[in-house]
Amino acid sequence: MKRFATFLIAACALSAGATGLNDLESFIKGVKSGKAEFSQVVTAPAKEGQVARSKVSSGTFEFLRPGRFKFIYKKPFEQTIVADGQTLWLYDVDLNQVTSRKQAQALGSTPAALIASSADLKALQADFALADAADKDGLQWVQGAPKAKESQLQSVRVGFKQGQLAALEIVDSFGQRSVLTFSSFAANVPLDAAAFQFKPPAGADVVQQ
Repeated sequence: MKRFATFLIAACALSAGATGLNDLESFIKGVKSGKAEFSQVVTAPAKEGQVARSKVSSGTFEFLRPGRFKFIYKKPFEQTIVADGQTLWLYDVDLNQVTSRKQAQALGSTPAALIASSADLKALQADFALADAADKDGLQWVQGAPKAKESQLQSVRVGFKQGQLAALEIVDSFGQRSVLTFSSFAANVPLDAAAFQFKPPAGADVVQQ
């Protein structure tokens, strides 16, 4: 799960229209905050002679530009991922463990850069090869491939329906696929930066990376 932490923040907000890259640019400029519910299916590559296994989880997320995100996993295990603009925090409730790392180093060329870090499409294209992808499953898709040679990602695809965030597909360098689907997406909702502050719970084991 933690390997996807920096990827998942991508979910913090995509809402573009059917015209692909132009609408993605409009979204970056025009959508300053958002929230939604999500479900996630993570599928590891099938080993020889075995069937690929998937894990399903669900929760909520919020985002506030610039650079603030909150993912709260509710099922099947509780976990919180918070980016406050400076630090990325991961809190595993069952383990009572908090992991922190500098946000700028943690994100890199991840989906988060597509939606939270860059100010415009030109800035995104310095880190990603972006292109409109073919419509599929009733969604309009934008595909991105990181230009960094040592990226932990192979590819990321974002799907939109009628101008709203609908899906995010991430394939990492190990061939593991994470598919998030979103519902009840709300754009430009009033959110306070203070809501993205995180304080480790008393007694939690804190690990800095």
